[in-house]
Amino acid sequence: MIKSKMKLVTITAAMIIGCFFVCSCENDIREVQNLNKKRVSIEEGKKIESYMSEGGKVKAKLVSPLMLRYTDSGKVEFPKTLHVDFYNDSTKIDSKLSAKYGRYLENENKVFLRDSVVVFNMKGDTLYCKELYWDQGKSIFYTDKNVVVHQPTQLVYGKGMIADQNFQWFTINKPYNSYLDIPDSSFLGQ
Repeated sequence: MIKSKMKLVTITAAMIIGCFFVCSCENDIREVQNLNKKRVSIEEGKKIESYMSEGGKVKAKLVSPLMLRYTDSGKVEFPKTLHVDFYNDSTKIDSKLSAKYGRYLENENKVFLRDSVVVFNMKGDTLYCKELYWDQGKSIFYTDKNVVVHQPTQLVYGKGMIADQNFQWFTINKPYNSYLDIPDSSFLGQ
């Protein structure tokens, strides 16, 4: 009799515990569906200092307080300003760039810059614009937006521009209202 009571208690306990397990296995359909959704993974870096080299020579140094890298798209954002120093072959600074926002597209090897974009070289030439693309593969800057180029002796306004990344040369697509200091050609013949 004691054995049968013990079996009855064991069976009853097993059934009660089993009921708890069955009740706790209920799934919310939304939670199950969310498991299949692709989640965007964002890597965050602070106080970024990155170097770009070509042929074993340092070509540029990028500094930014914040970098966000989206692992699913290969996009890297610099939402809180960025600054780049470009170096010549002697590793001396040739030109500088700054912007309030930058976005690097890894698969295209291009950087989109916007908001108070400024590029200047050591000769004193300065480019101001709202948007600018930097094609790292071709080592050029370009835009189809309004630009202002300030040089020691002239001021050039225009719409659209292309320049080398060291800002040693540039071409304005549609110049307007510009001040150009052209030497007097009458002295050339004497």
